[in-house]
Amino acid sequence: MVILPTMPKHAAEVVICGAGIAGVAAAYHLAVKRGLKNVVLVEQGDPLSLTSDKSSEAYRNWWPGPDGQMIALMNRSIELLEGLARASANRINLNRRGYLYATAEENRIPLLAQTAEQAARQGAGALRVHTGPATTYRPSLPEGLEGALDGADLLTGAAIHQHFPYLSPRTKAVLHVRRAGWLSAQQLGMYLLEKAREHGARLVRGQVVGVETAGGAVREVHVRQTDGSLFAIQTPVFVNAAGPFQRAVGRLLGVELPVFAELHRKMSFSEALGVVPREAPMLIWMDEVELPFSPEEREMLAQEESTRWLLGRLPSGVHGRPDGHGASTTLIVLYNYHTQPVEPAFPLPPEPHYAEVALRGMSVMIPGLQQYFEKTPKPWVDGGYYLKTQENRPLIGPLPVKGSYIIGALSGFGVMAACAAGELLAAHVTGAALPGYAPAFLLSRYQDPVYQQQLRDWGDTSQL
Repeated sequence: MVILPTMPKHAAEVVICGAGIAGVAAAYHLAVKRGLKNVVLVEQGDPLSLTSDKSSEAYRNWWPGPDGQMIALMNRSIELLEGLARASANRINLNRRGYLYATAEENRIPLLAQTAEQAARQGAGALRVHTGPATTYRPSLPEGLEGALDGADLLTGAAIHQHFPYLSPRTKAVLHVRRAGWLSAQQLGMYLLEKAREHGARLVRGQVVGVETAGGAVREVHVRQTDGSLFAIQTPVFVNAAGPFQRAVGRLLGVELPVFAELHRKMSFSEALGVVPREAPMLIWMDEVELPFSPEEREMLAQEESTRWLLGRLPSGVHGRPDGHGASTTLIVLYNYHTQPVEPAFPLPPEPHYAEVALRGMSVMIPGLQQYFEKTPKPWVDGGYYLKTQENRPLIGPLPVKGSYIIGALSGFGVMAACAAGELLAAHVTGAALPGYAPAFLLSRYQDPVYQQQLRDWGDTSQL
C-alpha cells in the first residue's frame, strides 16, 4: 500500500488485529500481566461479536492425544478461568457440570477406557469405573467450583440409567469428564477487555488493510476506518488474532497459514417440557446418526434430491446443553454435519434444515425430545467459523516476519483456550520464560519430521 503524506500516524508497543476472545485475552496478558502500556486492539465490528459469542461457551481438559500437550494447555487455561471466576465473584458464570460422552456401540467401551487411561497419564485426572446400580459415582454440582471432581467416570450397565434416565435405552456406556463445563463467553471477554483498558490498552475501530515492513521486520500497520479514511500505527509488534480471517491477514505479511475454515451453527429453543434436566452436563453423542423419520416422512424426503441426504447416516458429535439460569428453559443444540472447508463469509449462508436436523439428531441420544417433532417452539439459529489446522491444534507464537505473531486456529475451543493462549502469546512477545507446551503450538512445528510422522499416526479422539 502507498502511504499518503497526509495519512495520520500513531504509535503503539503492540497492535493486535481482532478483538475476539483471542485478541482480547492477548491484550489482557500483555497489558495487565506483562505491564505493556500501549497495546492497541483493532476491530472492525463490536468486540467479541463475530464468532466468540456464537459457540457452546464450554470448556474441558479432555484432549487425548499422542503427547498430552493440549491437556497441558487446557489445564492451564482452566486454572486461569477458575482464578478469574473467584476474583470476580464468578461474574463469568463458570460451572463444572462436565461433559458426558455417550455411545450405543458396545465395541467403543474398551476404546473409551483406554483413551481415558491415556488422558489420566497425561494429566487429565484419574479414571473411575462404575458398572452396577449401587456405585460410588457422584453427580456434578449444578453450580460452583468448590469440591468438584477432576478426571473422568466411565459408567456402563444399570449405572447409566440410574443417573441419566433421559438417555436412550440403547446407551451402552457414558464417560463423564469432570474438569469441564461452561461459562459466559461474553462476560469473560468483557472482563478481560475492561481490565486491559484499565491498564492502558485501547480499542480502535477499523480494518487492518496493510502491514509495512522494513529490513524484514514489522514497522507499521495500516488501518481503514469505517468512513473510509486511513491511518497508520507505527509499531514493532503485530499480532494476527483475526479469527476466521487469519489467512487473509497472514497474507498481508506474505505468510501462508496452514489453516482452513469450517462453518458451525448452533440452535436453541425453549425446552419447556423439561426432557433435559436443568442440571444436566454437556451431552455428546459419539456415534453416527440416522435421523428418526416416520415411513411417510422418509418417502417424501426421498423424492427430492435436495432432501434425500437427510435419510443417510450423518456424522457423530451432535451435542447440547441447558442454557440460562432461574426459570430459563433454553436448550442449545450444536451439530456440525457438513465438515467440508469453506471460505468465511458474513452473513452466514442459509441452511434451511439446520434446526430440524439438530433437534432430530439430538433426539437419538435423548428420545424424549421427539415430543417436539410435531410442534417445535420457534428456534434461534446462529453460528460462525472454526478456523483449524489439520490436527486441530492452535497456532500461538512468532511468524516468519520479525515482530509478527499469531494467536489463532483456535477452532471450536477459543473460549476455553483463550486465557492460556493469551498468556503464551504474551510470553513470546515479551521474551518471558515459555511453558513446556509452547513448542507444540508453533507454526514451525510443521518443519519437524518427527511431528510430521505424528500427524500421519494421529487417531480419532472424539474431539468436537
